[in-house]
Parts: sequence; C-alpha cells; structure tokens
Amino acid sequence: MMPKNIPGRSEATQGKGISFSDRRRILRLWKRAGAFLLLFIPVLLFLTGPASSAQPEEVTNKDLVKLDLEELMQIPVSTVYGASKYEQKTTEAPSSISIVTADQIKKFGYRTLAGILNSLRGFFITNDRNYSYAGVRGFGRLGDYNSRILLLIDGHRVNDNIYDQAFLGNDFPLDIDLIDRVEIIRGPSSSLYGANAFFAVVNVITRRGKAMKALEVSGEAASYNTFKTRLSYGNQFNNKLDMLLSGTAYDSKGQRLFFKEFDTPETNNGITQGTDYERLHQVFMNFAYQDFTLQALYGSRQKGIPTGAFDTVFNDPATFTVDNRGYLDLKYERSLDQWNVMGRLFYDHYNYYGDYKMVQAINKDSALGNYAGAELKIVKQLLERHKATLGAEYRNSINQDQRNYDHNPYVSYLDDHRQSLNWAFYGQDEIALFKNLILNLGVRYDYYETFGGTTNPRLALIYNPFDKSFLKLIYGTAFRAPNVYELYYTTVNQKGNLDLQPETIKTYELIYEQFISKVFRMEATGFYYKINNLISQRTDSADGLITFQNVDEVETKGFEWEMEGKWKNGWEGRLSYTYQDTTNSRTGESLAKSPKHMAKLNIMVPLLKDKLFAGAEGRYESSRKTLSGNETGEIFVANFTLFSRGLLPGLELSGSVYNLFDKQYGLPGMEEHLQDSINQDGRTFRLKLTYRF
Repeated sequence: MMPKNIPGRSEATQGKGISFSDRRRILRLWKRAGAFLLLFIPVLLFLTGPASSAQPEEVTNKDLVKLDLEELMQIPVSTVYGASKYEQKTTEAPSSISIVTADQIKKFGYRTLAGILNSLRGFFITNDRNYSYAGVRGFGRLGDYNSRILLLIDGHRVNDNIYDQAFLGNDFPLDIDLIDRVEIIRGPSSSLYGANAFFAVVNVITRRGKAMKALEVSGEAASYNTFKTRLSYGNQFNNKLDMLLSGTAYDSKGQRLFFKEFDTPETNNGITQGTDYERLHQVFMNFAYQDFTLQALYGSRQKGIPTGAFDTVFNDPATFTVDNRGYLDLKYERSLDQWNVMGRLFYDHYNYYGDYKMVQAINKDSALGNYAGAELKIVKQLLERHKATLGAEYRNSINQDQRNYDHNPYVSYLDDHRQSLNWAFYGQDEIALFKNLILNLGVRYDYYETFGGTTNPRLALIYNPFDKSFLKLIYGTAFRAPNVYELYYTTVNQKGNLDLQPETIKTYELIYEQFISKVFRMEATGFYYKINNLISQRTDSADGLITFQNVDEVETKGFEWEMEGKWKNGWEGRLSYTYQDTTNSRTGESLAKSPKHMAKLNIMVPLLKDKLFAGAEGRYESSRKTLSGNETGEIFVANFTLFSRGLLPGLELSGSVYNLFDKQYGLPGMEEHLQDSINQDGRTFRLKLTYRF
C-alpha cells in the first residue's frame, strides 16, 4: 500500500533534519542577501559621514506626517495617514480603521501581509497554494488577484497594470520585517485613490533608518525545509540623510501533498512531491534628505503549482509562476504653516511568467507591465474650519503586453501589446461644522482611454456627542476599471471582451466607537454594499469560450463588533465578531467562498517584563460554499508565538507554532482546479533570530 502524507504534515515533523544540501542552501541565501549590502554600504558610509547621535525631534501637532511610530504611540488616539492622505486621528477619519504595528507583527509572529489581514475583523483569506486572496465583508473571489483592494507602500500604488493585482503572500515585494505599521482602511476610497479602492485600502508604512540605527541580521528556519535570511542597514547621519538598505532571500521546498482527486496509479496515487516549492529575493532602499525621499523596491518570487491546476500534468515540478515587481519613487513633501505640498514621480515595473506543463507541450504564459507617472497634492487649512485637499494624478502605461504560446513545438496563441493612459483630479474638504461635528466631503474624477470617465464621491458625517464617543455615517461610491487581462486575453479556450465597463459599488456605513476608561476601545459597524456591473467569468454559449462579462449584481450586508484592551502592565487583547451576508441580486443565491460568521481573538501577555512575550490568536470561520455547492465545514485555527528581546543586547528571538491543534481543512477551489476545496497547511513552526550590531 502506497504511503500517503496527510495534508498539512511537514517533512520536518516526519523526522527529517537539516541535510548537507540544506546547509548549502542556507549559505547560498545568506550570500544573496549579503551581496547587496556588501556592495553598497561602504560607499554610502563614506559619502554620508558618521552617524548622527541626535535624539528624535520634539513632537508637534503641525508635523504629524513626519512622526515615526515611537512618537505616534505617545498620542492617546491612534493616527492614520491613508484615509485622507494626511495624518489625522482615527476617530476623525471617514472610515473604519485598523492599525497593526511592527511590535504586534513580531509578537504575533505574522509572516505575510495576508496573515495580518486574516487576523482582523471583516477579512478572510483563501490560498490556492499559489496566491493568497483576501475577501472583505462577505465578498471574496479566487482568481481576481485582489483587484478590489488597493495596496500601497508609503502611499505608492502597488497593484500592477495588467491584472491590478494586490500581492498579499510571499509575492508581496517588501520584507514584512521592514514594516513600521499597516493601515487598513475599510470601505470605498475611490474619491481619493481612484480604481481598486473598492472594498479597502491597505497602506504599508515602512521603517526609517533612524529607527533602526544599526546593521540588522535576521535568519529563520521553518517547516517544509524553509529558510529565510535578511540583512538590513539603517541610520540617520549628521547631515540628516536618513537611509535604509535591505536584502532578503527565501527558499522553501514545500510540502509532500495528497489530493484524492488524483488518486490513480497514472497520477502517482494522488501524491505530489517537490512541486510546492517557493523561492524569492527582495531588495529595498529608502533615502530621505530634508523634504525629498527616494525609494526603490524590487521583489521576485517563484512558486511551484502542486494542484494540477489548468489541466497541467500532476506531480510535475515544471509547472510554476514567477512574479517580479519593482518601482522607483521620488517624493517631495513640505509643510509650511497651514500648507502641505506633496509631489511624486514614479516608475513601475511588473513582469509575470508561468510555465504550465501539459501532456503535449509546455505552455508559456507571460505579461509585462511598465508605467510612469506623477502626482501632486496640496493640503491647506482655510478659515479655521476647513481643511481642503486638492490633487491630480497622471499615469502612462508604456507596456501592457501579454503572450501565450506552446514551447516545442512552438504554437503562438496570444501576442498582444498595448499602451494606455489615465489621469484624475480629486478634492476633499474636512469641515468643522461645530466643535463636535465634522463633515467630510470628497470627490474624484478619473479618465481612462478604454472606457471614458467616472466620478466617485464620499460623504462622511463624524459626530462626537459625548466624551470618548464617536459616531460616523458614511456614504461612498467606488469603481474598478476592467484590466487589460479581462479586455484582451484571447487564447484557444478564452477570449477578451472589449465591451467591458467598470464595475461600481455604492456603500452605506454606520460606525459607533466608544472608549471605555483608558483601557478599552469598542467599535460596532453596520454596512450595506450594492455592486453593479460586476465583472464575472462566463462561458459564451455561441462558441464555448470563457470570457469576462458585466453580468452580476451583488448585495452584501452585515455588522462587525470589536473590543480592544491595552493595560499598563503590557497585556493587550482584541476580540471581534463579523456577520456578513452576500447574495447575487439576480439569482437570490449566496455567493460561494465567503463565511457568514467570523470570530477572532488576539491576546498578548508579557511573561517577563520587556523581555519575554506570549502572543496567541484564534480564528473561527463558519462553513464556506464551494463552486459545486458543497460546504467546506467550520474551522477554528489557533497560532501561538513566544517572542523575546533584550535577553542579550541587540538580540531578538521568536518561536511560533501555526495551526496549533493541527486542524485539517480545505478552502474553496476555482474553475481551474479539479479539487472542490484546496488543502491548507496543518501544524507548522518557525524559529527566528534577529541581531543588531
């Protein structure tokens, strides 16, 4: 009888240690990550002179934009930048906000942006063993590449110009250790950001050199023969140049998996091995001098596809995808009295290619996207009661190319080359009607060469009736433009649709936020969303080809409740519950892939003051409906992390166990999968060491 590996069990747990070849892989990773720093740091140290010993500047209300996390933490109410494109208190922002700090990332052992989002109310993650997909407030679709979430790094748009993809897993091009905090802004924000700010905006704020003030070395070992290394250097010098450089390398062999759908002798009795691998490398640079900031980022990830998706040969490592994402961003920002001016120039690059091993040939699929653009924004305080924002954006897509062909024998199916541009104007006014009543009005006009123009407003009334009580009533609209993949991708079994129009959403939201003593904060939110012209995949009965069409109308409604606590002795906790109901208005049926009920708990306990911390989280989801109408079943997953710092000067250690109770579960698959549900990871572990010189 052929032995079968239970999905989710790691090879490490089956008694295998680190082999000589693994040690060589670790050494190779260190070399990759270190090569970058060894080349650049000596040159930059010579050019910049000795490091500054100056203490952080005194905090003032006028320069919140320039504060780092340590300074912001001194302010009783959290602040957010991404909700209005300037720093403001979360209680005054026209959205429901969550903030996740670098400290929380360490203490809860988060490994990816998807892991962070999965811990928050209203979000749920699905992984098809290639990409991570985020669902928000009842709406989540595999295969849409998170195009209804706008992902930003320091305000720079990360969604690419081919699929509008927001990268949330290891394909996210920034090392999670370089995150200072993550701002999660729920609801539509097209009035400020345009396309893709449909369900939420996720703004990642990076660390600064003056906060690091050291050479930082980090190494990880985890389940499935997974190793990760990072070398970073950050500092602020006497001439006020703030610099951060970092390089990361990652290598994972992946799991040995069993899929019952392939349980035949011809397909290795459903066992696949050596196909779940993942490799990546990342480089990040940030230079800030006076009012200028230059930021460069590049990340490349290769992932094997073990599921036999798209009718590829099962148990063959030749099927994989590679995503390369990078950008260069030059920003100028200056605050003068009641003015704040920001200008930005950027150049972005995205390259995807995938090899799909079919029986008769290897099918090669690729996309190349390059674009350049500029943004100008002015914020002005007017007549004491108004805070006005005006801005404009321009983006020119130089390349939006897609190819698909068979290799040996060569057969071309698609060789499409496009260019396009879009521009936008936006404005917002925050009006203090009374001392305890704020009216926030925003509107943005976007023009696209493909379909024309669209205008999207947002109105928010923010009321502070009692001490520590806040009410927000919000109405907004947003849109998602059809991307070039949906418009032009035509092969033997799929065709583009030039008649596609933007999908739109109208939202209504009521938020109640209450601070209780100095320890607790409670938030309750009710929401109703209506989506029109939803772009969905359909099969054209005329020719049998798959195509995208504006066919669906969707309604989603629900409510969220959350209680946070933070005590002086270092305890922290957050408990939330979400109810969400999403239906297709035309059929009256609930959408697949979304749980109706979610409950989440996060607790952090200091075991040894300022030295040792325990972080635990639990996540419950009710059953999800699959494409075939089956149910995946309820799940409860718990994670646990021990984190220490300062046991030795400069040393941080952590150990994490994910899926602590080894829950075996699957999440819905897509049309390209033979599996109705895709197996998720069982119990896994990670050990991590970080040292600052």
